[in-house]
Amino acid sequence: MLLISTYDLGRQPFGLASPAAWLRAEGQEVTMADLSRVPMPWAAVEQADLIGFFLPMHTATRLFLRIVEPIRAANPRAQLCAYGLYAAMNAAMLHRAGVHTVIGGEFEQPLLELTRGGGGPTETTSLARQRFRVPDRAGLPPPAAYAKLVANGATRRTGYTEASRGCKHLCRHCPVVPVYRGAFRIVEREVVLEDIRRQVAAGAEHITFGDPDFFNGPSHAIAVVEALAREFPGLTYDVTIKIEHLLQHRRLLTELKATGCLFVTSAVESLDDAVLDKLAKGHTRAQFIEALGLMRVAGLPLSPTFIPFTPWTTHAGYRDLLRTLVELDLAADVAPIQLAMRLLIPEGSLLMDLAEVRAFAGPFDARALCYPWHNPEASVDALGAAIQETIKSEERRQAGRTQIFRKIWDLAEAGEFPDTPMAARATIPYLTEPWYC
Repeated sequence: MLLISTYDLGRQPFGLASPAAWLRAEGQEVTMADLSRVPMPWAAVEQADLIGFFLPMHTATRLFLRIVEPIRAANPRAQLCAYGLYAAMNAAMLHRAGVHTVIGGEFEQPLLELTRGGGGPTETTSLARQRFRVPDRAGLPPPAAYAKLVANGATRRTGYTEASRGCKHLCRHCPVVPVYRGAFRIVEREVVLEDIRRQVAAGAEHITFGDPDFFNGPSHAIAVVEALAREFPGLTYDVTIKIEHLLQHRRLLTELKATGCLFVTSAVESLDDAVLDKLAKGHTRAQFIEALGLMRVAGLPLSPTFIPFTPWTTHAGYRDLLRTLVELDLAADVAPIQLAMRLLIPEGSLLMDLAEVRAFAGPFDARALCYPWHNPEASVDALGAAIQETIKSEERRQAGRTQIFRKIWDLAEAGEFPDTPMAARATIPYLTEPWYC
């Protein structure tokens, strides 16, 4: 069997290593190929009986479309399988592309059954509880080949694991929701810890927890990081947590800090309460500001992510976002690309449950893998495109976040820039490959 990942945010793909452990335990010969780091292993393609594509996100799925035809041409007899969040959401497209079996949700057991039983179901989404195995990363590039943590001007090799999957919440724009529908699954504590032990042995000095929300199961999460801190007192980590969970579990913020958490990513998305309501984010602008204050009291940096360009975005609203980031001393904490992100409406999105979204969205675009939309003010769309191009150009010049933010400020015609010193970027921990929601 050949397992392929096209892209996974600059991290070693858990979605290859985890099923590899299950398959190898039953004697299957498994080759893993992370195409973001290594060339296509054509010899393995030609020899494979079954080829599995891990599709955890939109970009990975778009890249899959570039390679599936050459793979089919190289090995027309191989059975093709796709699994992961975006596999389940794009099943019809995948079947048209020649994929035989599509697996959503918890994919390890169905993948194993597929190797046992030949054909198996052509499409399945499993939320069945599993007893996880420790991921088998043998054959993947080491942590040093992936995105790194930058903190106080120094870099650290970074590993990646998951302590849970799915999410209790139903944010309308989130790709987890159409698959898990409010369910979440715990990865057993000892499995998580052993996975981290092996990555530390391979050189990891920092761990990113990829859970959609680390505080979906707060007791489990804290037990994991407390055990981690006891065993590896110098190891640091980062997590993703919703604003409402930062407020609900505020007493746990000091525990995160004490156990080595360097920063928390939170999908804030917007500072406009009307937009937050449409996205069903579960927090308000005021609650975001309250959570930011709690984080600062705990000594934990908050790394907010945004979707600033939506059908409801106005010039005034975008300028307010920029001004508020400066007022809150957050401008340097936000990866520039987060100030250019455009709302993605993939197949299965709960946004399509809203009549107003169905009214402005065009027919599903099978090439772009989304429902296209345009802002009622064409100049807002033009601004978003100009900001994206500026960010690309400035990052090629290796400009700093402060410089790029000032360029965006001027493009948005946000007025005179406040005479407020911005935080030095070197003091704020971040990963060298920005997090995308």
